[in-house]
Amino acid sequence: MTSVYHSRPSLSNITKLTLEGRSDISDSDLEFISKHCVSLSYLNLKGCSSVTDISISNLILRCIKLHSIVVCDTSFGTNSIQALCSGISKLGNSSASHFGDRHLDSLASSLQTLHMGRCKGVDETSLLELMSQAKLLKSLSLRGTHLVDDALYNFSGSSLEMLDVSNTMISGPSLAHIVRGNSGLKFLNARGCKKLFQQERDTRGVEFSFPYSCEELFTDLGRTCKLEEIALGWGFSYFALEALKPAFMSLKSITVGLGGSLGENALRLLPTTCPMLESVNLHFQVISDSIMISIMASLRKLEALALCYCLGDISISSFKLPLPNLKILRLERVTPWMTNHDLVLLTQNCANLVELSLIGCTFLNTDSQLIISQGWPGLTSVHLEDCGGITSEGITSLFNNTALEDLLLRHNGPGLQRNFILDAASKMPMLRQVSLDLCDASDGDFDIPDYADRYFLSTVKIARCKSKRCTLDLNCTQARRQAVHEETLVLVWNSKNLTRTVVKERL
Repeated sequence: MTSVYHSRPSLSNITKLTLEGRSDISDSDLEFISKHCVSLSYLNLKGCSSVTDISISNLILRCIKLHSIVVCDTSFGTNSIQALCSGISKLGNSSASHFGDRHLDSLASSLQTLHMGRCKGVDETSLLELMSQAKLLKSLSLRGTHLVDDALYNFSGSSLEMLDVSNTMISGPSLAHIVRGNSGLKFLNARGCKKLFQQERDTRGVEFSFPYSCEELFTDLGRTCKLEEIALGWGFSYFALEALKPAFMSLKSITVGLGGSLGENALRLLPTTCPMLESVNLHFQVISDSIMISIMASLRKLEALALCYCLGDISISSFKLPLPNLKILRLERVTPWMTNHDLVLLTQNCANLVELSLIGCTFLNTDSQLIISQGWPGLTSVHLEDCGGITSEGITSLFNNTALEDLLLRHNGPGLQRNFILDAASKMPMLRQVSLDLCDASDGDFDIPDYADRYFLSTVKIARCKSKRCTLDLNCTQARRQAVHEETLVLVWNSKNLTRTVVKERL
């Protein structure tokens, strides 16, 4: 940016600008952009954590041609929304005259894309005003915000194709209101909405025998929309699948999260109800070999499969059919029986994987590294956690996966050397992110590379555990101790420096 400042540039013709993940972008950089990139129509600041709400609002006030804004995980807040909702005529910009009769309209009224997921600085009042003006939106993400029903009821647009309201406190009727008015909806994410299908109460506080909003929402979805992607949790059941059949014939991706309960009958219907599925993500469901074999045999276009924390009895028999199109495989706490022999079979039947995640495969050992590196040489992401002794003797073969960009190794054996991070970065030229646990460090710690020696690493996460007494074992006279997560050290390099942050979350 410094060299650009000194070159005294004229006004730029750039219309689309993406700065996603650039934590080094500052308020002064945004001010420079707002002065010289007045033609911007698309702006992506996702994850730009150093810019403030005020600087984003000033940019919005100056770049009046913006119709697409992506500001997830930033300080985007009430000031920015006020800038979006203020009339263009108030900006003091001569360009406003080009809008003719619409010169009094706000920028919000012409927005087509607005993604503001996890922007906690936006209050309920601001959201109400924004939703009342954003009538042309096609793509809207409000995940993890302070979204309430009134804001959705205030939305009068009819052009939505994508809506993400995951992890908010909305209810079924308010979402049904959006669905009824937007028949072109193709992508819906309402996962983690705990109030979505709560039972309704009458004025005396007596619960109805059936939550009518659940039936209303799924009936409207099935009758109104032709969905391509859906993610639901609470309230998603066999009834929902039946009601959504008309909307699911073109469905390509389905995610069932915590709170959803399809049951065996619904899961058996999945391949026939959604014959075009390319991605299946099941969390906390009850599955069996027969269900998995049915899914594998019928969905020949399947590219992504995630089974996470599911119950039931599945075996290697579920994976004996060849899946040449499968690119992403996540088996998390569902295959504790997996051995090296089973892993070999997976490499043969799922030969084209680029992303692999295995959690809780305790029978795997250090020889599994060679199986993974030879069976899937094109892997770009590997997550291995609680997988026996894979790293008990250090890393011997995984370094051969030179395409790796994302590597997670946790609780797989205390064999990783102190210089592991630098070693991995030097041997895997595409590596961008590494996630480790001090439990796996042979010397109890890892060396942090110098800024110049990090190669292309941008993020390192190091988790630390603490010993906690476990009193659940009643047969043991002395309570045993187990390791539980305590904190995570997050290291982020940008073009200027290294930022260290310690968080309690297990990232």
